[in-house]
Amino acid sequence: MTTIAGRTPWRGVIVEYRDRLPVTDATPLVTLGEGGTPLILSDRLSRETGCRVFLKFEGTNPTGSFKDRGMTLAVSKAVEDGRTTVICASTGNTSASAAAYAAKAGLACVVVVPHGKVAPGKMAQTIAHGARVVEVEGNFDAALAVTRALADEYPVALVNSVNPFRLEGQKTLAFEVCDALGRAPDLHLVPVGNAGNITSHWMGYREYAAGGEIERPPVLFGFQAEGAAPIVLGRPVEEPETVASAIRIGNPASWTGAVDAASGSGGEILSVSDGEILRSHRRLMREEGLFVEPASAASVAGLSKLSSAGRVPAGATAVCVLTGHGLKDPAWGTSDAVPAAVLPPDAAAIAAHLRLDRP
Repeated sequence: MTTIAGRTPWRGVIVEYRDRLPVTDATPLVTLGEGGTPLILSDRLSRETGCRVFLKFEGTNPTGSFKDRGMTLAVSKAVEDGRTTVICASTGNTSASAAAYAAKAGLACVVVVPHGKVAPGKMAQTIAHGARVVEVEGNFDAALAVTRALADEYPVALVNSVNPFRLEGQKTLAFEVCDALGRAPDLHLVPVGNAGNITSHWMGYREYAAGGEIERPPVLFGFQAEGAAPIVLGRPVEEPETVASAIRIGNPASWTGAVDAASGSGGEILSVSDGEILRSHRRLMREEGLFVEPASAASVAGLSKLSSAGRVPAGATAVCVLTGHGLKDPAWGTSDAVPAAVLPPDAAAIAAHLRLDRP
């Protein structure tokens, strides 16, 4: 197929990286064209930190978050296995993705979410794609525990990141970063909630290093919110709290994988405050033109924190992963907005209101 630009269009992560994924000719292809997300150079952050800073914007995936990378593979394998229903626990992004890919595959989808803890934008997506939603009293960890129990006892496919196919799909982000840069970055920074992202990215970088595509993996840093930082504290958090709802998780399923990724690469799992997250969130919207959900900004907040501590080498290349689109949780993006003026359709009146001067 030839496009106007003379290039084959992006075909989704399973097709693009088929030789690096656990698929066979018997695996159905359930795709919405996920992956291929932009890697954007930030001039401002580069000047501030003294290194080249790139932003990997996962909000351009089909359902608006990185979850689609793993969901295409998890749902494809569920169909291959003959399952007719998928189930997941979620703080919102997983449920939206699972519901969309289940709809594409013609499967039923059951979503278990913590009551009153999911952003409306994410819940709207989940409902729109036809998922059956159950709200449970308690937090995400309680929701995940009950979905795991259901998957153990009934013929439903669990598509949370405890499903190894999810991590296999998510590792493709590391491939894309290296393919775009022509090398691995020196630093890779990512928000940490259930910890599947940092775990899978480390998998991807190590595979590219083992295959000779890159000389060596980057140093990985993961950032939890201070009110939901079990890995940093070294113990589960029973009642995690943060404005970054996507990473409001007190007992990450991929805890061990995250620790291995950070320590194995020479990096660390750290925390950032809600204030630091919201300041970086505002900067991404107002200075970079990127509308992201608050959790996405944890990586940029973390980079700023490392830079202030003198831990960012001059001239290094850093990649900050922005995990989800701002339409997922738009309230924080407009929380400090100036109300719109209501004026007559008169140019002079509008010019006066805006205090415009004639040339």
